[in-house]
Amino acid sequence: MTFAPSSGEPSVEVSSSAPGALLEAEGLAKSFGQVVTARSVSFHVDPGEVLGIVGPNGAGKSTLLNLVTGTLPADAGRIRFEGTDITRVPAARRTAFGIGRTFQIPRPFEGLTVFENALVGSTFGARKHRREASTRAWEALETAGLTHLANTPAGSLRLLDRKRLELARAMATQPRLLLLDEIAGGLTEHELPALIETIAAIRDSGTGVVWIEHIVHALLQVVDRLMCLAQGDVVATGDPREVMASDAVAAVYLGSPDLEEDR
Repeated sequence: MTFAPSSGEPSVEVSSSAPGALLEAEGLAKSFGQVVTARSVSFHVDPGEVLGIVGPNGAGKSTLLNLVTGTLPADAGRIRFEGTDITRVPAARRTAFGIGRTFQIPRPFEGLTVFENALVGSTFGARKHRREASTRAWEALETAGLTHLANTPAGSLRLLDRKRLELARAMATQPRLLLLDEIAGGLTEHELPALIETIAAIRDSGTGVVWIEHIVHALLQVVDRLMCLAQGDVVATGDPREVMASDAVAAVYLGSPDLEEDR
């Protein structure tokens, strides 16, 4: 496990020394005026690995996903995907390269059916033609467990199924790297096991996953490594349970109910 040193400069697992990594991020920095949301953040993700990211609100977790997907430009640093530098590649092309993501608040096309929503992902995200796009969309619904709702208007879905559709739309782009932004948020304890099983199956298929989540006990059931962020810095990274048990991470959550509630 790696911790930030007392000098204040974050110590991280340097991605450039990770041979065979699917994603390598090195020295990523992002600020909005005086607010620093990423300060020289480095990490890597291997094929078939799940990297969990935790941290209090405002730690820079979602900003990190936005930097990886290209929806926000990095002020500094470098991003490589399968060895190719994509730091300045537009967001749409990164999807075509094989990077998919979900968003914290599902926003399906409510006037379209569940299948049609997935079809949008395979057609415009994966850039497939009609027959293959339909096949990929159906496979994505199978992965997310939504085939029985294929003809249901997306606007009528309950929260769990909206979350599943968010996952299906991302999977329809055929990602080799899947970014999940609090996909378990709002779900009941009864609903979590099926979602965790689905994410584990995606990992087992060889897809790399980066999963941001406040529900830490859900993360601990599937992630291979855990990284804790605070105020744009990496606090600790390594074995998930060691990270959560560390004094450095406890100090980040000191005074916050999140840690005790999520364990």
